[in-house]
Amino acid sequence: MKKILLWMAIIFVVVFSLAPALWQLLTSFKVNEDISKFPTIYFPTRITLSHYTELFIRRPFWRYILNSAFVSILSTVFALGIGAPAAYALARLRPRGQNIILAGILIVTLFPGILLFLGLLEIIQFLRLGNNYLALIIPYTAINLPLTILVLRSFFEQLPKDLEDSARVDGYNTWQMLTQIILPMTLPALVTTGILTFIFAWNEFIFALTFITREEMKTIPVAAAQLSGASTFEIPYGPIAAATVLGTLPLVLLVLFFQRKIVQGLTAGAVKG
Repeated sequence: MKKILLWMAIIFVVVFSLAPALWQLLTSFKVNEDISKFPTIYFPTRITLSHYTELFIRRPFWRYILNSAFVSILSTVFALGIGAPAAYALARLRPRGQNIILAGILIVTLFPGILLFLGLLEIIQFLRLGNNYLALIIPYTAINLPLTILVLRSFFEQLPKDLEDSARVDGYNTWQMLTQIILPMTLPALVTTGILTFIFAWNEFIFALTFITREEMKTIPVAAAQLSGASTFEIPYGPIAAATVLGTLPLVLLVLFFQRKIVQGLTAGAVKG
């Protein structure tokens, strides 16, 4: 009886979690008559790809995908490239004022990104970075950097110091030890942190909407939100659903491809042997 209840609970949670994504997927393949029909038709009576083709005919949707990929990848690389040495320094080198630095990093992680909006807007205007990819890459890197440092620091502290002592005896300096020994050993942590950073940058909307106004530089969330119908009063549910599916698919593939590393990164240090 307990197993039956457990499986029923698991099925309920899975269906409840996947229902919105499944609804968008089904809607993206429905013809307009099925979408607007009442009572609601849950499964399409006819399959169409017109909503997907419309995205690429009416709008430069491939360009939006490339824009999101470019901004997300660069901000992830910068966050890991800056955060990994900083985390290692806090974990092993023990700089002066370490507790103050950690407290400051922790406080920054508690701030919602939207609270930084007005300040970032002033900085973007002062530096004239409007309609520049750096207007998104720099804020995304800065917002994700504190979390990156905290996560990687916890992993670095779990590594045995004997390994680093042996490397020093063999003539490795601090930078060689970090890049050639420590980082390869913490690859699951890097992948997990990198994916979290990538997902944030891919899905972010407010900064991308405000700092980028040129049509050919927009990202997927902004482009999907600004889809319009043939008239002012028409809401293009089909193309919006198709855009949502296309915007979510790369994240799903990314997580599935790195799922083993993600599990290793999330469970590392949970069991000590």
